[in-house]
Amino acid sequence: MFQPSKLSAALCGLFLSLSAHAGKLSIVIDDFGYRPKEENKVLQMPTAISVAVLPNAPHAREMATKAHQGGREVLIHLPMAPLSKQPLEKDTLTPEMSSTEIERIIREASGKVPYAVGLNNHMGSKMTSSLPGMQKVMQVLNHYNYYFLDSMTIGNSQSIPAAQGTNVKVLKRRVFLDDSQDEASIRTQFTRAVKLAQRDGYAIAIGHPHPTTVRVLQQMLPTLPADITLVRPSQLLNEPLHQGTTPPPSKTQPPRFRAPGVCKPNKPLAPVPQSHAVELISDSIVQSSLFKHLESLF
Repeated sequence: MFQPSKLSAALCGLFLSLSAHAGKLSIVIDDFGYRPKEENKVLQMPTAISVAVLPNAPHAREMATKAHQGGREVLIHLPMAPLSKQPLEKDTLTPEMSSTEIERIIREASGKVPYAVGLNNHMGSKMTSSLPGMQKVMQVLNHYNYYFLDSMTIGNSQSIPAAQGTNVKVLKRRVFLDDSQDEASIRTQFTRAVKLAQRDGYAIAIGHPHPTTVRVLQQMLPTLPADITLVRPSQLLNEPLHQGTTPPPSKTQPPRFRAPGVCKPNKPLAPVPQSHAVELISDSIVQSSLFKHLESLF
């Protein structure tokens, strides 16, 4: 027999349950392919944790295949030129390269990292801040079914404007877990990523297979708050884009608008008992057209 009170209670429970799971956290572990011992520990973590594989690493194909077989999302971790003066890895993308050379490097990387669905940059402050350079990258990626995860190694990355006119979707990293390999610092960054996901709806954090990072993840992942869900980066492609880390406000920027004040009632508002709040929600559901339609079916 149809019982409105039970259905309304169930719908209320569903509503409250959905409201409590709003935060999505994506974790990507870069530099896969060099440290199988530590990387295998990462592959024992929840399958939503994704891996980015360096195409010229000695264990690139092995670890990409193993990650895919375990149900993980795989990215190509492509070396891109930094602003700092240091030796460049083989096939590092530079702004001066021709489209033909960039196409060759990405094509070969695709063959070395099987099952990849996305690509992110290894270093790359010089390359990603070059609009002409990144336009060539995006035009090549447009022929693949890859998204681009911007590691945000520089604040003025041009990945978003460069992708305009292509079908390439862009995501941006919000937190680096292990710029410092101090365990306390990694814990702080992990907590920061969680809070960003709770505040903004989602966040992407990038780490590396360092022993300290692996140890912190092993300890903290089981303690994730109930309102945080681990997701793959591809599950965030339709989310509104956050512009990476928030830079400090410029002194030359005009002051932001401020509200004139806070409206305060003349008398303190009486608290609403939890039971009464649930009753109000229940009554609202019972009076809805959806509920009445369901009632007519019974």
